[in-house]
Amino acid sequence: MKVLVTGAGGFLGTAVVERLLAYGYKDIRCSVRRRTNLPKLNLLSARYAPSHLEYCVGNLKSPHDAASAVEGVQLIFHLAAGLRGAAADLFQDTVVASRNLLVATGRRSPLRIVLVSSFAVYGLARLGRGAYVNEETALETHPEWRDPYSHAKLRQEQMFWKYHSQNGFELVVLRPGVICGPGGTHLSERVGLKIGEWHLTFGGNNQLPLTYVENCADAVVFAGTHKQAAGQVYNVLDDGTPTCREYLQAYKREVRNIRSIPVPHWGLQFLSRTLAKYHKYSKGQLPAIFTSYRVANLWGGNSFDNSKLHALGWKQLVPSAEGLRRSFAAFREELEASTLKRTPALFVTDSSQQMPQHRQETRSLQS
Repeated sequence: MKVLVTGAGGFLGTAVVERLLAYGYKDIRCSVRRRTNLPKLNLLSARYAPSHLEYCVGNLKSPHDAASAVEGVQLIFHLAAGLRGAAADLFQDTVVASRNLLVATGRRSPLRIVLVSSFAVYGLARLGRGAYVNEETALETHPEWRDPYSHAKLRQEQMFWKYHSQNGFELVVLRPGVICGPGGTHLSERVGLKIGEWHLTFGGNNQLPLTYVENCADAVVFAGTHKQAAGQVYNVLDDGTPTCREYLQAYKREVRNIRSIPVPHWGLQFLSRTLAKYHKYSKGQLPAIFTSYRVANLWGGNSFDNSKLHALGWKQLVPSAEGLRRSFAAFREELEASTLKRTPALFVTDSSQQMPQHRQETRSLQS
């Protein structure tokens, strides 16, 4: 069976390729946008020899590139999506690229598509503070009130279900929480936001729905290839995830002691209402990016459930504490390497005394 992984050069995509190889899949096509992603994939291929990784370099926004990517495949793991940037760019990279992929597959059979969606598709603002979130939780009904990423991911998932109904392929949807690990984001928005040199922490005792990248990739492959998973949706998060406060405290202790200001939920609500009033008063001079609706979705104190994935038979690969330890160790190395790059090496002119006189900088507070 030929397998396609889109976004194979990305943070999660590379981990999914590795898990497919570990599961014994040997004929894998990796769709990447840049050739600079190929060396790390080559290392994986060498580690799991005699597996075969085929590379398809292109952009799924191009119908031609999308058709080339899906040619001859029976199993697709679709991870390619926009993560940041202008709303139009996110829509192009997430929705338009996905539509091209779906059009290119047509009505072929057999075909299974595994879509990596996001917790961002859930509509949590109307549930009330502290609501329980599982796969039955209603999706967002007002994506235009959310951020562009959430809007694009919701439209993407809705489109996959529509094409699934029309074309009859098998569809499995995975919705990860906050993916952490080496190369990932240090501090999720669910913990708070960085303003200048300070970090405003909004999460408090809210559950931080972390999934270590290796665990997330394993869940994607496990459910994506499981016979009983066809037509199903699964939340992906690790067991025993920390609260936002616990994560921040550990980050300060293990990575860097950033300056932070805790903001209680009532303070968040007051701040969002004040900014909304000023947005209206200033006739849009201050963008409405910090609204009560967004506060309720991101920092509403929800609890998240992964029991459906466990019921399928999935077992967490890396213990949660070990995942955090690996993540923090990698974050420290990133910051130390960044500090060394910025540190000038000054040498005396006397060749007999070529002793480096550079001053060691303190660990940077910039991520």
